[in-house]
Amino acid sequence: MISRKFIEALPKTDLHVHLDGSLRLGTLIELAKQQGVKLPAYTEDGLRDLVFKDRYNSLVEYLQGFQYTIAVMQDAESLQRVAYEFACDNFSEGVRYFEVRFAPQLHVNPKLDLAQVMIEVNTGLAKAAQEFNAREGVKNGTEPHYDYSITVSALRYFNEDTAWYYKNFIDMHRYTRPKVVFGLASLELAEAAVYVRDQYHLPITGLDLAGQEKGYPAEDHRDAYQYAHMHFLKKTVHAGEAYGPESIFQAITELHADRIGHGYYLLSPSMVTDPEIEDPDVYVQNLAEYIADRRITVEVCLTSNLQTNPGLKDIGQHAFGDMRKMRLSTTMCTDNRLMSHTSVTNELALAVDTFQLTPKELKNLIIYGFKRSFFPGSYVEKRAYVRKIIDYYDQVAASFPNPGFYGQPDSDDV
Repeated sequence: MISRKFIEALPKTDLHVHLDGSLRLGTLIELAKQQGVKLPAYTEDGLRDLVFKDRYNSLVEYLQGFQYTIAVMQDAESLQRVAYEFACDNFSEGVRYFEVRFAPQLHVNPKLDLAQVMIEVNTGLAKAAQEFNAREGVKNGTEPHYDYSITVSALRYFNEDTAWYYKNFIDMHRYTRPKVVFGLASLELAEAAVYVRDQYHLPITGLDLAGQEKGYPAEDHRDAYQYAHMHFLKKTVHAGEAYGPESIFQAITELHADRIGHGYYLLSPSMVTDPEIEDPDVYVQNLAEYIADRRITVEVCLTSNLQTNPGLKDIGQHAFGDMRKMRLSTTMCTDNRLMSHTSVTNELALAVDTFQLTPKELKNLIIYGFKRSFFPGSYVEKRAYVRKIIDYYDQVAASFPNPGFYGQPDSDDV
């Protein structure tokens, strides 16, 4: 039996986690009071009852909480604090590497430009990493170090009420078709991310696309992703979360996606809507085989999908079960630690208990997270880090009584 205590002790990753969806509830309340931000309640129990629920009626309802978290993240001090606490929360539960994603344009205002937003967030993350890497086990080389990188998120859709930045951006492009404006904003973000990465040597390694899929196709953001592709930013895309397999196909063909966020409907022929696709079953099978063969990793978020998808009544019905049978490259992620009341340990324990993962399957699942990460170092450094993680994993496993056969992870290349 794989115990929760064992999972807690293991080195872990989180490759799909939103900074503005992972605040400490107490910090949200404290910052709101300091800044005069109006909340529906000013107690943790009150906010859980009214906003951050155990179950939501839709993805739209799930996203409502972001209006409050983003509102308190509009100055340098708050961005640093939220980022620092976020990193501490991850590192404290054994996450050795995470990729935090956020939309810098949501935090731009007259006092903070795009570059400053990214710098302030990194300052908070770096402070936490420095503290945890000062621990004895890391210093003496018996444990792998704690690390992270930043993925910036563009939005498929926005309007004048979304944020100060977007209001001004729309005003500057008032005669341009909306879908073109969305793409231009994404391109500006990609260019800013590359600039900040290169000029300030920040670990900005990825570009993401988030927001409503239906009606706002990935192809509108082709230029931004092409720019990222040409400047060696890795690419991930929210796709197949609330829309069908065609959305995932666009992500990997139009946007060069290295990974897919959620991908819940990847294996759902009934969600295919394009009339030119004559046989949805064959289409889905071919798409899944391509993703499997190319090792395009799916960032699975079990709890988040259960909360936001009314049709998913039981976690045992989650598509991860079929992904597992097809040997897809998958990694467990939290999506939003606050909105989903979860942690990486929770997500892994849920996967183990629900899908009866074997010790070897658990090990593969965890090691895939490190292998398919947008690690900020060189390829040689990444290989050395993954090797150290595997050795540490085995060391942890050996310290548990009757750990069972943990085996070696699948031998595909990093």
